[in-house]
Amino acid sequence: MGLLRRGQAPAPASLPVCLQCGVQATIAGATFCRRCGLPYGAAPRPYMAPTCPVCYRDAGADGRFDSLVNPRLGRVDLVRHMAEHAQVPVGDDEYLESLREGDTVRVERWTAPFDLVRRYLVLGVVDGGHSRRVLHNALLMAMGQVARWGPDAVLVGDQAEWAEARAALVRLMDRYHRVPPAHGH
Repeated sequence: MGLLRRGQAPAPASLPVCLQCGVQATIAGATFCRRCGLPYGAAPRPYMAPTCPVCYRDAGADGRFDSLVNPRLGRVDLVRHMAEHAQVPVGDDEYLESLREGDTVRVERWTAPFDLVRRYLVLGVVDGGHSRRVLHNALLMAMGQVARWGPDAVLVGDQAEWAEARAALVRLMDRYHRVPPAHGH
């Protein structure tokens, strides 16, 4: 599932959505998800609820998310939740895409994996796993340092490369979180 861009219409809300995997039925009369086999409307298996690929939030045990735009809607499925991000973006993804170079993002003179940088910008945390690239990439090192000590930290034994990368990351964070007004809103 990709990100919804401004002005892009969400999938029709009338088709059922699987509360475990988030896949929407292709026909109106479908009763079971063709991906995971659960009946539409059934709660997901334990620890199998979907995660939003836009904001990285995990659905609740019922497979739904709190509505971002209208609390009276209550809890909504993944498809509706993703569509709501057109009105409630997590950051300026168009700007971030303009910095993209294939699977990487260039932040001033540094590059890092695009998905990891976007996840950091949205969540404010680094989850690099066991990748050895994290140990050798100045921008990713800066992400970990900003997450741990904040954007204005003065570190003992700091390296100029890391300080410069932290400053570049802070500038990116400031710019990314200045979401431009939505078109037509």
